[in-house]
Amino acid sequence: MKVDAAATIARWRRDPVAFVRENFGVEPDDWQAEALRQTVQPGPQKISLQACAGPGKSAVLAWIGWHFLATMGDSSDHPKGVAVSVSGDNLSSNLWPEFHKWRLRSDFLESQFEASAERLWQREHKDTWFLAARTWPRTASPDEQGRTLSGLHGRYVLALIDESGSIPPAVSRAAEQALSTGPRYGVIVQAGNPLSREGMLYAASRSPSWHVIRITGDPDDPRRSKRIDIDWARQAIAEASLGRSDPWVQAYILGQFPASAINTLLTVDDVERAMERAYSLGDIERATTVLGVDVAGDGLDLSVIFPRRGLVAFTPLALRGVTTTQGAAQVARQWDEYRAVGVCIDNTGGWGSGWVDQLRNLGRTPHPIEFAGEPTDRRFGNKRAEMWWQMAEWVRTEGALPRCRELIAELTTPTYTTQGDRLIIEPKKDIKKRLGRSPDYADALALTFAVPFRAVDPLDAAVAEARKRNREGGNPFAPIRPKSRR
Repeated sequence: MKVDAAATIARWRRDPVAFVRENFGVEPDDWQAEALRQTVQPGPQKISLQACAGPGKSAVLAWIGWHFLATMGDSSDHPKGVAVSVSGDNLSSNLWPEFHKWRLRSDFLESQFEASAERLWQREHKDTWFLAARTWPRTASPDEQGRTLSGLHGRYVLALIDESGSIPPAVSRAAEQALSTGPRYGVIVQAGNPLSREGMLYAASRSPSWHVIRITGDPDDPRRSKRIDIDWARQAIAEASLGRSDPWVQAYILGQFPASAINTLLTVDDVERAMERAYSLGDIERATTVLGVDVAGDGLDLSVIFPRRGLVAFTPLALRGVTTTQGAAQVARQWDEYRAVGVCIDNTGGWGSGWVDQLRNLGRTPHPIEFAGEPTDRRFGNKRAEMWWQMAEWVRTEGALPRCRELIAELTTPTYTTQGDRLIIEPKKDIKKRLGRSPDYADALALTFAVPFRAVDPLDAAVAEARKRNREGGNPFAPIRPKSRR
C-alpha cells in the first residue's frame, strides 16, 4: 500500500492535471491545464493569469496550492507557501474558501491536511509543511505590502497572489527573492483582472520572464472561457456606452488592459469635455429633475445639494456648519425651485437621518441611500460603486457639468478594483487621504443616479404647477428656469 501511495504521489507530482482530475473529480479548462502544467516545468516559474471576470481563476490557484502541498517536498525539506490578495477581506471571502472547498472534495487531502482561517498544514508537520494566508493593513505602503512575502525560503516554495491587477510591483519583487536561492521547486502565480497599468499584473505582461496566460470572455474569440455566459457577454458589450472600447468591458469581459482611464473612472479630459457641453431647454424638457444630497460627516466636510435634470447637472449648493433643520430647509427650497421629482440623501452611517426626518415632517418623501447597500446590477459590489459607475458613464458620453472647480479633482481621483467578481470603488477614506478632502461634490452628483425616477409628463407637470401658482396668487404662466449660482 505504501509503495502504491508513493507511486501515485510521484505520478501526481509530474502531472498536476491528473492530480486535479483524480482528487476533485473535475476536468480543468484548457487554460487551467496550461497553468497547472507550467508549475512543474524545469526551473523557477513565474506565471501570470490575466483574466476576465468569472473564468475560475481562484479555483486554479487553489488547485496549484493543494498540488504543491500534496506532492512536493522531501525528507529534509518540506514545502512552504504563502497566499496573499489585494485585501484581507478579499483573501478571506474569495481565495481562502476555495482551499477549504476543494479539500472537502478529496478524501486524500482530508486525511493528510488540516485547515484553519489562516493556514493549511500537513497533520504531522504543522510548523514546517504549510501554506499560510498573509495580509497587510489597508494603509500599508507598496514596500510594506512587499514585506508581507519576505522570508519565504527553502527548496520547495510557492507564492500565490490573487487579484493582482491593482497590487504594486513591489509585492512580486519580494516574492521573486524566494526564487533567487535556487529552489528545487520555486513557483509564483499571480491572477487578476487587468485593471491598472501601475500594478504587478501589467508589469508581468511586459516582461519576458513571466509566462502570461490571458483568459477572455470575448464572445467572438473561439478560445474564450466557456464559463462566461456568451449571451450575457454580448449583452454587456452592447449596453456599454463605449462598446468593446469601454474600460469595464475590456477588463472584465475581454481580459485586456483598458486603452484609456486604466482603473481611474474618469480623466481630466472627460470632465473638461462635460463642462463644455451645452443643451437647450428642448433637450431636457421631458427629463426628470433629481437632487443628490451629500450630508457632511464631520465639521471639516461640506454638505452639498446637487441638482440634475437628465443630460444637465446644475450648479451645486455647498453648505458648511449648518444644523439639521437648516440643511433640510435648504433641501426643501431647492426641491421646490427645481421642481424635483425626487431627492436622494446619503444616509451612510446615519449622517443624513436627521435631514430625512425633518423633510418627512415637512411632508416630503426623500430617499435615504446607503452607500454600502445592495446594488441593482450584480456587476457591482455595493450601491456606491453602481452610482459612481453610472455617473462616470454619463460624464464620459453625454452629461453636461457646471463649471465647478472642485469637481475636476473629485471626479478624477477615485479608482476602481474588484472584490471577487464584483467591481468596487476606492474607499472614501482613501480618496480623502489622497485628495486632501472629502469628495462631497462628486458624491452628491453620484446620488442623482441612485434611483431611476419615473419621467413626469410635461403637460401634467405644467397643469400641476399652474394650479399651484393660482392657489398661491402668482402668475400661472410665468416661465420657470433652473438658476445658476456661480
